[in-house]
Order: sequence, then structure tokens, then C-alpha cells
Amino acid sequence: MIRERENIMPITTAYRTKYSDVNENALSVVKVISMSVSLLLFISLVLRTPGWALRPNEQHTIDTFELVSPSVVYITTVTLKEDPWSFSVFEVPQGTGSGAIWSNDGYIVTNYHVIEGATGPNATIQVTLDDRSVHEAHLVGFEMDKDVAVLKISPPGTTNLRAIEISKSTTLKIGQDVLAIGTPFGLDRTLTTGIVSGLGRRIQSVTGRPIDGMIQTDAAINPGNSGGPLLDSDGKMIGMNTAIYSPSGAYAGIGFAVPVDTIKRLVPQIIKYGKAKKASLGVSLLDDYYSKRLGVPGIIVDEVAPGGPAGKAGILPTIVDEYGRIRLGDIILEIDSKPVRSADDILDILESHKEGETITLTVLRKSKKITITVQLGSNV
Repeated sequence: MIRERENIMPITTAYRTKYSDVNENALSVVKVISMSVSLLLFISLVLRTPGWALRPNEQHTIDTFELVSPSVVYITTVTLKEDPWSFSVFEVPQGTGSGAIWSNDGYIVTNYHVIEGATGPNATIQVTLDDRSVHEAHLVGFEMDKDVAVLKISPPGTTNLRAIEISKSTTLKIGQDVLAIGTPFGLDRTLTTGIVSGLGRRIQSVTGRPIDGMIQTDAAINPGNSGGPLLDSDGKMIGMNTAIYSPSGAYAGIGFAVPVDTIKRLVPQIIKYGKAKKASLGVSLLDDYYSKRLGVPGIIVDEVAPGGPAGKAGILPTIVDEYGRIRLGDIILEIDSKPVRSADDILDILESHKEGETITLTVLRKSKKITITVQLGSNV
């Protein structure tokens, strides 16, 4: 019996050894799977941690900025001054701002007030592109009343200009997302985001004339942002950042942009004529102050251009007679039955008309009201 038991022992030992190996292999597999699962959980947690992963809307904003940024330029203006003691000439910075490449052939749009100090013969305008190259710009023209200016650069053929994509401002809705790109305080291209806070706002231009239809936004706009594009969420230009409402001069949550539809209307005219083409009466008007001082109910005609629309229609100017007495010209009371109380009222009405259209003036002449029909001309 002992012999038989001895014979059985090796078989039992072999059996245990065989299945111990199987258990160890299975345990190793379980460990590998466990480690893999742990690693996957760790990676999942890491990817959810802010700074490692971006939300879809964040990635979209980044992509939009990277797409549009090459179409935004940095504008600096300088004038040449002569030292009265040494007679040496040196450059004096006049201002900085932003702009947008309007077309691939080098036309750039910006605010008039950005280049206002560089319109003289000793002034230069420099444009810095996305690739850091600096180019001297030619001032094509401007429309001060709308705070719009057009520049032209002619970079070497190796420089590829990317024109900004243009949208429409008539379809904007309050509450939709917007992005503003510019160079505030001379910093490199900066992105701020916000929403359309209001539409149809009115602000004063650098000439004192009102600009109607302005876009109000809470996207941060600071000095240096002027002239830069206001974009919709697709990266298309819907306006040009122009002004802020602030008691301190810094951003206070209210910014304004010229609607892109206004820019689209003005730019071709400025490129062609050097200024905006407007309907014209062919008269100059006395300041509103004189109407108030004299107790006159309308606006007094000062001069009438010979052969102009008003001249052909028989509008009378203010004159000084042979005795040195001032004789007031016609006093415009109404245009197309709309009351006129200031020169701005007349300009606002004319802005809604085109060259060749006819308007009806009600004027006061020697204490009598008369009606005169005028076919409008043009200022160019």
C-alpha cells in the first residue's frame, strides 16, 4: 500500500502544479485588465479637467479667431516734426488703431478718427500685418460723418492678403454672440467676446453729426480697438468697432460699431471718388445759432451754388445789399412735409435720397410761405 501511495503522489503534485500555473496566468490577465481600466479612467478624468480639454463652443471661438486674425491689421500714424533748435526731423506718433483687410488687392477699412491726425502732407500711416511686416499706407478717402476711412497698401507679391468675410447687419438679433478683434493699447491682436446688446443706436461722429443704426455690444472695446471688426459667431464681419460709452475713457460695458451694411455702401464710393457720394441741394446753411438768435422757425440759406439744384429751382441766398444791410435768404421750414428745425434735420432727410430724385421745399420768403420743387444733385 505504501508503494501505491508513493506512486500516487507524483500524479497529485503534477495536477496541482498544472492548475496553479493556470491560476497564476488568469490572475495576471485580471491584473492587466484592471490596470488598463484604471488607466482609461485616469485618462477620462484628465480629459475632463479644465485646461486639458476644450468645450465645443470654446474650440469654435479659437478656430474663428485663428481664421480671422490674419485679416485684422494694426494701424499707426505719425507726423514729421522739425526741432527748432537742431533743425533735425523726428517722428511724432499721432495715434493707433485697428483695421480690417477689405479686399485681397490691399484695401483696408478703419475709423476716420484713427487716421484723423495723419491727413497732412508730413504725415504717414503704417499698417502692420499678421506676419509682422510693416507697410506704408495711402489714404484713399473717408467719410467723416460716418467715421469710416479707406486705406490702400501695396505689399510685395509674396505677401498674401486675406480679405475678411462680410455678412449683413440687417439680420442681427439682440442677444446673439459677437466677437471683437483689435489691438487695444497697442497690444498684439486681442479677442473679446460678448453679445449684441442693442440695435439702431445713435451716437455722435467726430464732426458732431449723428451716426444712426449703430450696433451696441458688451464685448470689451478699448482704445486701440477702433477700426477693428465686430464678428458674428461664424467669423463674418457685421460691424466696425468705433466707440465706447464711458465716463473714464476705458471700457465700461457699452461699445458701439458701425453696421457693415453702411460700410458696404460707403467703401465703393470712397474708392471711386475719395469721399462718400451724397444727394445735394447745392446750398450752404447758416448755423442753427442764428435761427435761434433771430427767432426764425427754420434754417436760413446762406449761399446758393450757381447752376446747382437750388440755384436752378430759384432758392434765394442771404446777401448784403448796397447799403450794407443783411437780407436773409429763404428760410427752409419743411422738406417733403417734414418739419426742419436744424441743419441736421436737412442732412438726415437728404441722406435718405439719391441724386436725381425730387423733393419739395416749403420756405419762408419775405414773410410768405412758398413751395419749391428741387431736383437733387450730387456732392461729387
